[in-house]
Amino acid sequence: MNEDGVHIKFAFIKATEGILMTDPYFQRNWREAPKAGIICGAYHFFLPQKSGLWQAKFMLQTVKIEKGDLPMVVDVEKLYRTTPEKMRIQLKLFIHQVETKTGVKPIIYTNLSFYKDYLQGYFDEYPLWIAHYYQPKLKVGSNTNWQFWQHSDRARINGINERVDMSIFKGDSAAFEKMLVK
Repeated sequence: MNEDGVHIKFAFIKATEGILMTDPYFQRNWREAPKAGIICGAYHFFLPQKSGLWQAKFMLQTVKIEKGDLPMVVDVEKLYRTTPEKMRIQLKLFIHQVETKTGVKPIIYTNLSFYKDYLQGYFDEYPLWIAHYYQPKLKVGSNTNWQFWQHSDRARINGINERVDMSIFKGDSAAFEKMLVK
């Protein structure tokens, strides 16, 4: 898919949130996006005040990843009146469960300030997808394991009536292929 000269190769689709909410459009989007040649990954909106283990189990029962998909993503953006330590404990439980059941390291999605304040130095072995809008460059340390950069929330894509987020992949096509589920 091409949009204004930009080749759209991948999309992350919201699947679940917390322990009870499934995105009402997930199954349709998950089924239809590959028909347009889009490689997909599913994401879970993480609530740190809820059990990380139960959130992972909920996502895993909703999303069935296959060979050629992007790894699962956990979206963690706020503490929701939880301490950073408790958030990290629950996030670790989520990540461990997903990695154990799928055999693939999940991607951690967050915004740049949340990453610097609460995650940096704790989950460095996991690939990152960092939101940092309207900047000419993503400004993180050279040792940060970012793989995706969400640089805008104002993109227009044919066939989608609303504005969408736009992300780029850090590497080349060979590196992208290595990210995919085997």
